Amino acid sequence: MRRLAGYTLFWVGLGMIVEMLMDSILISVLLILFLLLIGYNLFMG
Repeated sequence: MRRLAGYTLFWVGLGMIVEMLMDSILISVLLILFLLLIGYNLFMG
């Protein structure tokens, strides 16, 4: 469980770095919604 939490926190941190580099808020929001949908489907599937 600790490895899963560490893995998740690593990718959340990496995502925050990528978000700081993006200029458009619309693209950021669309990317977040897309990744949440994929993550939900993978987690529940």
